[in-house]
Amino acid sequence: MAHVITDECISCGACEAECPVEAISEGEDKYVIDADLCTDCGACADVCAVDAAQPE
Repeated sequence: MAHVITDECISCGACEAECPVEAISEGEDKYVIDADLCTDCGACADVCAVDAAQPE
């Protein structure tokens, strides 16, 4: 199961830099996680200032 980024995302980019498999990219309104690449490690959730990265 992959993590997802909720609408709470403030597009700070902290999660993208932390992802070890480069599954996170900047979307139109917020960052997005490619579920096919995500290993569910939780690194993004650990650095998210607004708790926008959540387990799916």
